[in-house]
Amino acid sequence: MSKTFYGEGIPGIDTKVLKGMLIVVEGPDCSGRSTHVQLLRSYLEQKGHAVTDFGIKRSVLISTELEQAKNTNEISPRTLSLFYATDFADQLEHTIIPALQAGYIVIADRYIYTLMARDLVRGADWDWLQSIYGIALVPEAIFFLRVSPQILVERTFNKYGAFTFWESGMDLHFSREWFPCFNTYQRKLSAQFRILSEKYGFNIINGNSSIPAVSKELCRRVDALLTNVNH
Repeated sequence: MSKTFYGEGIPGIDTKVLKGMLIVVEGPDCSGRSTHVQLLRSYLEQKGHAVTDFGIKRSVLISTELEQAKNTNEISPRTLSLFYATDFADQLEHTIIPALQAGYIVIADRYIYTLMARDLVRGADWDWLQSIYGIALVPEAIFFLRVSPQILVERTFNKYGAFTFWESGMDLHFSREWFPCFNTYQRKLSAQFRILSEKYGFNIINGNSSIPAVSKELCRRVDALLTNVNH
């Protein structure tokens, strides 16, 4: 089955030669997403599959500049959005598509949906976002780790020891205090993810469960996906 783009795609790319599979694992920060991407990759490699993974802010072209811009805490929402879109486009062309051409399973540790949800909370225009991310390939499956706000708070403190500026939405000035700002931002993100889930067909996984339980469920669903594709 030939792959498709969400929009016009990247000129000159013949999707018929993309023989690999694109699997997306989405979820809010500290949902355990990166851990489960690595566990899933290890599981699939043990079964003999050629696997690679992709994540935002890894572009050789712009990742350093993106991180520097974020560290200022003063960048505008539109500029930040364009930084992330450039990061994604560069990796799509130079990492994801070549791997799919080689027949790899590509596991995306977040994809365009996180970028869109963040931008929508910050007031971005929906049509504008669809135009920018029309270059994106449609994945074979999108798995979303749904985690309650209370557990996100606990995991954020366990990981960082404090709230972080962007992941708390402090640039949006919902509150002068970190904790209420974090809660408001995460609720608004969750609302946008629910909308995106309906539009793009997320497969929801209970991310509140233990790491072994979530990993087992994710691997089970990917096994079922591979079985369906191969038949």
